[in-house]
Amino acid sequence: MNNSFDKSFLDRLGVLADAAKYDASCSSSGAKRDNKDGLGNSTGMGICHSYTPDGRCVSLLKILLTNHCIFDCGYCINRASSDVKRASFTPGEVVKLTLDFYRRNYIEGLFLSSGVKKGPDETMQELIWVARTLRQIHKFNGYIHLKAIAGASLDLTEEAGRWADRVSANIELPTQSDLNVFAPAKTHREVEDTMGHLKKLKIARAPEKPKITNLKRVFTKPGRLFLPAGQSTQMIVGATATGDKTILDTANRFYGEFKLKRVYYSAYSPIPKANQGLPQSAPPLMREHRLYQADWLLRFYEFKVEELAYADGGNLDLEIDPKLAWALQNRHLFPLDINKASRGLLLRIPGVGVKSVDRILQARKFRRLRLDDLKLMNVSLTKVTPFVMTADNNPGTRLLDTVDLRARVVQPVQLSLFGGTA
Repeated sequence: MNNSFDKSFLDRLGVLADAAKYDASCSSSGAKRDNKDGLGNSTGMGICHSYTPDGRCVSLLKILLTNHCIFDCGYCINRASSDVKRASFTPGEVVKLTLDFYRRNYIEGLFLSSGVKKGPDETMQELIWVARTLRQIHKFNGYIHLKAIAGASLDLTEEAGRWADRVSANIELPTQSDLNVFAPAKTHREVEDTMGHLKKLKIARAPEKPKITNLKRVFTKPGRLFLPAGQSTQMIVGATATGDKTILDTANRFYGEFKLKRVYYSAYSPIPKANQGLPQSAPPLMREHRLYQADWLLRFYEFKVEELAYADGGNLDLEIDPKLAWALQNRHLFPLDINKASRGLLLRIPGVGVKSVDRILQARKFRRLRLDDLKLMNVSLTKVTPFVMTADNNPGTRLLDTVDLRARVVQPVQLSLFGGTA
């Protein structure tokens, strides 16, 4: 790489790559593009220093175009009043860097964001130029994730969706009142307008399904897919006193209203010379983890935001996962007979994941299941036993009524790389 880039360029790369680390919303899950005559490819297994289910790390060039910014958001290291070292790339330099890194097998795609140096539209145009040049001129078929710049025109956001696999418009703080305090130049309305516009375009430009006419399939040739990996957003956790219930309410609304693929939760990281109204220390990392677990319950386990168990301030329990906290508050519903319970109820059992539920439903067609069957499905018997009845286990309410049940079923937590929960 030293043969391709001088010291000044490498210094700028160090600054802009470091500045991009605060954005957690980079995932390529859902994008798939076959490469026939171009450079690179994009598959559905995920890109951006993320981990596939088999533990393989996939890499993404994640940088800012510039960390200069006209906005003065109190929680941002790159705010206008910050005295951080500044740097910028030209769009052409980002294209060259992406291609060079790809050919050296350093990366599999690009995550490109930026501070707002002149204005939202000017910045968005430069981000689009990078993606369009990679696609059209260099036939680059790898994954591209672009950041939607707050305040940029909807026409430019639409063009970004033509060339990128995913576009993310970050909500940043969970309520408008939070933004009014620390980022008064930004509004949720702008972000939501962007999300709504992208959702409508993605629906309108979805390829037609094959039609059957006179017993013949008629296929329409689709053009370039619009935003194949959808859109995402990110919320900062712990910068304000806003509780987890409000954060999850906002996330759940975005999933329903704008069909987002992911909402990312990023624990606030204290920055030098920060706004005096911001906390001096970071929130527990476990809080971020619990939000991801609760998010998983909302999307895949049929939970509602108001059902989850919240402590004072509307925050999730840091000691136990949200599903277990719910079960302990609803002991009257247990134990459940795994040989009879519906899929919806099986999903509520602590320690039982979606895949395990599907295996249970399939296996019980042939015989009554026992605890050993659950163990073979990699279900934690320590956590699940008090809550289930099997062919060889009927705890009744004796375990559920014990005062120390919480202590008996709580196990040391290792934060998951994959964001799931059971």
